[in-house]
Amino acid sequence: MPKVKSEKKSREHTARVKQGVCFNTQVGQHILKNPLVVKTMLEKAALRPTDTVLEIGPGTGNMTVKILENVKKVVACEIDPRLAAELQKRVQGTPMQRKLQLMVGDVLKVEQLPFFDICVANLPYQISSPIVFKLLLHRPFFRCAVLMFQREFAHRLVAKPGDKLYCRLSVNTQLLARVDLLMKVGKNNFKPPPKVESNVVRIEPKNPPPAINFTEWDGLVRIGFLRKNKTLGAAFKNNSVLEMLEKNYRIHCSLTNETLPEDFSLKDMINELLQKNGFSDKRARTMDMDDFLALLHLFNSNGIHFA
Repeated sequence: MPKVKSEKKSREHTARVKQGVCFNTQVGQHILKNPLVVKTMLEKAALRPTDTVLEIGPGTGNMTVKILENVKKVVACEIDPRLAAELQKRVQGTPMQRKLQLMVGDVLKVEQLPFFDICVANLPYQISSPIVFKLLLHRPFFRCAVLMFQREFAHRLVAKPGDKLYCRLSVNTQLLARVDLLMKVGKNNFKPPPKVESNVVRIEPKNPPPAINFTEWDGLVRIGFLRKNKTLGAAFKNNSVLEMLEKNYRIHCSLTNETLPEDFSLKDMINELLQKNGFSDKRARTMDMDDFLALLHLFNSNGIHFA
């Protein structure tokens, strides 16, 4: 039996080499081969002739060439120099060549993304979460992003309080953007097929963004979802959480020239705030955005900070 598996893997490898590129699935190289899926993604992006489009993970350029036909410029970020060379070769000597800007390297390590109006991407799934936040915290604002994700990840983005998949990712994304599931995409639309099903998602940043400090917000939400089934009263008894908050609180007091009594206990102070304001028995998995905003305001107005 192991021999059969080995022979199958060998045949698949040979077939990919014959095609000119050996795809590395460990870094998420699953090339979207269905032109109808590409066409639908670009229709949902509502591209304009004046647009600059950011494409992350263009691969061999099946989607890139279609985008180039409809826009002013494409900035394509590709981590694999072999695939970048394939894409360069594909447009060489055509009118599309001057409209393509290739960035070879890890997009997550780029300090500041270049300007773009729209982002369209069939993403390597292992970088889904950091890419979402890199995009949502990018300035100036872009119109929208149409992105391919693993299906479960896509459902986490749109999950509501009480849903099984509701998590920190859900709350943070929905704070900063409107998110819509557009279409399901089966495994066989990719070469080689991934092990999971996929979904195309449209993300539209809220402009202007909510007037809160995102680092503070994320610090609070992170604590809430450390154990999302625990009550907030229990979550804020965690020693490492209390240690971090006490350090911040003492900095706040020194900046505002407040003197703390010798028997001061931040643990008691937090417990009292949570109980008096009806938060002690709440659980993060059932809290909506307004609940988290009210809790952040309660803590901040009492000198408790998360950044």
